[in-house]
Amino acid sequence: MKNNKKFSSRAVNLGDEMFPLRAIAEPIYQSSTFVFKNSAELKKYLKGDKSFYFYTRYANPTLKFVEKKMASLEGGDAALVTSSGMAAISTALLVLVSSGKEIISTSPIYGGTYRLFTEFFPKLGIKVHFVDAEDLEKIEDFVNFKTEVLYLETPTNPNLRIVDIKKGVKIAHRFGLTTVIDNTFATPFNQKPLEFGVDVVIHSATKYLAGHSDLIAGVVVGKKDFISKAVEVMKLLGGCLDPLGAYLFARGLKTLPIRVERQNQNALRIAQHLSRHPKIKKVYYPGLKDHPQHNLAKKQMKGFGGVVTLELKDLSSTLKVLDNLKIIKNAVSLGGVESLASIPVFSSHYGLDEEVLKKSGVTKGMLRLSCGIEDTDDLIQDLDQALKKMR
Repeated sequence: MKNNKKFSSRAVNLGDEMFPLRAIAEPIYQSSTFVFKNSAELKKYLKGDKSFYFYTRYANPTLKFVEKKMASLEGGDAALVTSSGMAAISTALLVLVSSGKEIISTSPIYGGTYRLFTEFFPKLGIKVHFVDAEDLEKIEDFVNFKTEVLYLETPTNPNLRIVDIKKGVKIAHRFGLTTVIDNTFATPFNQKPLEFGVDVVIHSATKYLAGHSDLIAGVVVGKKDFISKAVEVMKLLGGCLDPLGAYLFARGLKTLPIRVERQNQNALRIAQHLSRHPKIKKVYYPGLKDHPQHNLAKKQMKGFGGVVTLELKDLSSTLKVLDNLKIIKNAVSLGGVESLASIPVFSSHYGLDEEVLKKSGVTKGMLRLSCGIEDTDDLIQDLDQALKKMR
């Protein structure tokens, strides 16, 4: 049944009816297994009765609660939570591809995903072709009878390029490909890929969805039949989220709209300020009017996200700035309430060769900022004082 409540109302209240005691905070079913009163109940479960639970790797009420909420927020039929964002990606794709099949992916993508595609999938006999995020026509050059999936990521990490979702879906569906998108950077608050015809949405819930830098989780959203297949893959590979993690995930979703709205505002103001700074070569942020895909971002995004990437003259300059930040913390990841800064060549893209970095548009002078919810002026002053330390 379609829920007509607005996004913020669904983020806070959806799913409460699952728990009959009417506690304001949903319970944590911190149990690995569940008891049947008798063998008749067990037989009912084995025949598909969803009112019973068997084992937490298969299903758990706390996990089901956050899955229901995520399906609604993304506008999908169903969802599956996993133990990490990478578990979400691998689970979703292994439903769709097997040995001898192929994937087409836009580039650049998250470094962990790139390694999955180039180091692990080839061992399974799965080949991945890459096309430039801004040159989607090249998709047609790689389509053949083995191709099953078009994989998209937008905005891209770390240079915040925008993939034309509608255009990618149109090309993919013309060839019968399933479209999978990593919506982590945007969040369902800023971007709704399913409304553009995307088939499957994945997130690293570790980031904005949970929002407090205190758990690792992932989620896959799509049609019911697809999610049913994803559950079976997850059960076999073991990428199950624990109940406490699911509770923390659900707790984070309650404040997702207000957090992301503040992060959008902070990131835009910081990007605008730093775009005028004489010591910065370039600022990457789709909310800036001089971003080459600003108009496309406005068409498919409600807000432009909380990540801003700066490009300084070289690695030593970037390290100098990073080491002198006071409020903004030197840490990987993103999407939490606190502001973080990291160097892509030392984090998400560490160990990739020079040619791959060049093709991805990732330079050694890049510093990626994940804007939190602190006071904007304090963050700007922190960046300004750190930039003064550059030679």
